Amino acid sequence: MKYFLIAGEASGDLHASNLMAALKEQDPEADFRFFGGDLMQAVGGTLVKHYKEMAFMGFIPVLLNLRTILNNMKTCREDIRNYRPDVVILIDYPGFNLKIAKYVKTELRLPVYYYISPKIWAWKQYRIKDFRRYVDRMFCILPFETEFFRRLNYPVDYVGNPSVDSVAQYKETQATQPDTFSREAGLSDKPVLALLAGSRRQEIKDNLPTMLEVAAAYPDYQPVIAGAPGLEPEYYGQYIGNSQAKIIFGKTHDLLQHSHAALVTSGTATLETALFRVPQVVCYYVAAGRIASFIFRHFFHTKYISLVNLIAGREVVQELFGERFSQAQIQDELGKILHDPAYRRQMLDGYDEIIRLLGQPGASQRTAALIYQSLRH
Repeated sequence: MKYFLIAGEASGDLHASNLMAALKEQDPEADFRFFGGDLMQAVGGTLVKHYKEMAFMGFIPVLLNLRTILNNMKTCREDIRNYRPDVVILIDYPGFNLKIAKYVKTELRLPVYYYISPKIWAWKQYRIKDFRRYVDRMFCILPFETEFFRRLNYPVDYVGNPSVDSVAQYKETQATQPDTFSREAGLSDKPVLALLAGSRRQEIKDNLPTMLEVAAAYPDYQPVIAGAPGLEPEYYGQYIGNSQAKIIFGKTHDLLQHSHAALVTSGTATLETALFRVPQVVCYYVAAGRIASFIFRHFFHTKYISLVNLIAGREVVQELFGERFSQAQIQDELGKILHDPAYRRQMLDGYDEIIRLLGQPGASQRTAALIYQSLRH
């Protein structure tokens, strides 16, 4: 069968590549065309447009690159029409993908499947009408999403979580011994404090200096920064200064495997930290913190920003963002994690609950099987 996939950013490229590999196991004759990246291209098929030509985030960048975005959409629509796939598979990236879904359903009358739901449970719930009209089937990776969509009268499939897969695969095939990790990273024998300050330059600029100040208050621990892919060490150097912090690239799982605690910005990193059972403080700087907290409380449809708390449905980790983001509060919370065994155990028990809710590895394989079976019938 012929599959057209659209992933508009690095995480989508990763998840789509794993799905493509699983589809090839189900369907040896699978033929792929896609908007995506290097990982998808490595699986095989035809790359029509790289996601690096599509990744515009925020109002101003979108406005400045509107002509490029519109041209990308035109190219995508024309390529799907000429290719005539058996299915179009969308991976997150809702601003672009929902417009393509509308075209595919109304103009081409082709099946549209969505893998990894956009976070409409946080805001923009009105978008459910677009899913009802233009998306034939949704495959979700967060367990609470099934109940959310059920309340909106839109049934979905929970297939498991790709982070569970990647962590399980790492532990089975790539895990390193503590002494090996310390030697290769040039670390001392002090317990490791992991600093995961985000993947974008602005996130690192906003969060890393405060993280380093907090880490300096605990000299018995060595801070180690997880370097983001695509960023040069010199960028971090301007913030590290005279700090004793080390930085490592491409080894975030190694870092979490051997860390005693972590300071983490919100995102998938909070979930990966929980899967490695590393107690953490979620800390995320937002400009105009008091106003941002007000907006979050009154205009968002969820009480939490971290995947850890969202999956648990309760506060397992502290979320210090908006008006709660400060060196003093982060330092106080980290102190509890490091020095209060009962507090630490309570967080680890919460992690175990989350791991149970997420289920077993195999998200890509389950999704591929459901897609292939559905198309055959």
